[in-house]
Amino acid sequence: MRRLFGTDGIRGVAGEAPLDPGTIYCAGLALAQSLAKSRPAPRVLLGEDTRESSPWIARLLAAGLAAAGAEVVSAGVLTTPGVAFLARKHRFAAAAMVSASHNPYRDNGIKVFGGDGYKLPDAEELEIESEIFRHMATVTAPEQYGLPRLAARSELRREYEEFLRQAAPELDLAGMKVVIDCANGAAGAIAQELFAGLGGEVRFTHIAPNGRNINENCGALHPEIVAAETKAMAADLGVTLDGDADRALFADAQGKVVDGDAVLLLAARHMQSKGELRGNLVVATSMSNMGLEAALRSSGIRMMRAPVGDKYVLEMMRKHDAQLGGEQSGHILFPRLSTTGDGLLTALVVLDLVARAGRPLHAMLSGLKVFPQAIVNVRVREKRPFDQLAGVVSAIREAESELEGGGRVVVRYSGTEQLARVMIEAESEERMRRHADRIARAIQEAIGA
Repeated sequence: MRRLFGTDGIRGVAGEAPLDPGTIYCAGLALAQSLAKSRPAPRVLLGEDTRESSPWIARLLAAGLAAAGAEVVSAGVLTTPGVAFLARKHRFAAAAMVSASHNPYRDNGIKVFGGDGYKLPDAEELEIESEIFRHMATVTAPEQYGLPRLAARSELRREYEEFLRQAAPELDLAGMKVVIDCANGAAGAIAQELFAGLGGEVRFTHIAPNGRNINENCGALHPEIVAAETKAMAADLGVTLDGDADRALFADAQGKVVDGDAVLLLAARHMQSKGELRGNLVVATSMSNMGLEAALRSSGIRMMRAPVGDKYVLEMMRKHDAQLGGEQSGHILFPRLSTTGDGLLTALVVLDLVARAGRPLHAMLSGLKVFPQAIVNVRVREKRPFDQLAGVVSAIREAESELEGGGRVVVRYSGTEQLARVMIEAESEERMRRHADRIARAIQEAIGA
């Protein structure tokens, strides 16, 4: 059992375990020592988002890395996919991104990438985790406020921006209106520079981070915000990113949210028409809607489901040589272009498809019939296996029996928060709500916080 690493790195409340100064410093020590086994004096790239805690966490992590012999290079405020891209381009031994993605500002995290730009496998994270605990027994972290500020190399951000431009070199937004919500996060400056030369009328929102407003009533966690703005502005399309811009959701001209499932359908059909969808295969997750599976099937495209987490989607994609995959939440993976989910890259791809088609986004997705879906989050005090909770098992079995063939039940723990998630799909909305609420109540009664 991993105690520090979740589905997307180490994450928690900044300043509290596992993101207390001692653990952060020891994480730097452990990572550098792990890298030094195969490469002396390893070079490690650091990036950070706009949370008020990100600078001191980055300084402590850098101090631990340096103390164990690593050379640290800072990219400053940058998106998570930007850090992954640069790690691979410049052949760093590893890279770390200080971010809690879509979480509130009080949270933060450390995401680690290998020098190939991919997130570390679970086995490697476990090895590093054991080393962190070993160091914590004997090492005292330095006082964070006495550590020097990291000098960011601004040219690294420009290199990432140029990569994004080359991903859609012929994109022309002339005649289009677009709204882009940057979630007061890491993508604000990059997005404004990136879209400056693409034509059209582009309005940016939530681009004034103050350390505490990241993801606050904006961004991919609240896609209804950009949807309302898109409709009010009479724009053609809206884009909304999360705090570290590794995912993107969209809005059409009618003010309706377009999620990652819809983007997968749009991209899959396009790639199939170009002969680029190897094996006619798309990898999604257990949370993807049954409607996506049906729409893909109607186009002769097979869908496989991976566990939730873009890292696990990518692992399945690499195993089956798939060229497209992603999550309903907006992590979309184009392995020919990037090693991780990239919200800005996804935005460019979608905008390019819409601009080339000359048709509105909603018209391009008319074949997607979404099953009613309910997701209920339950805050829990512990993450006990569900099969140990008799009331939860009974509620799940009843739902599965009644919905057999006409719906799905997915109950899982969040890999990044102290939450249980209950997802029900059904042709009947009444059944969906009833079973989702019953299972959620059973979890609340058993282990609710």
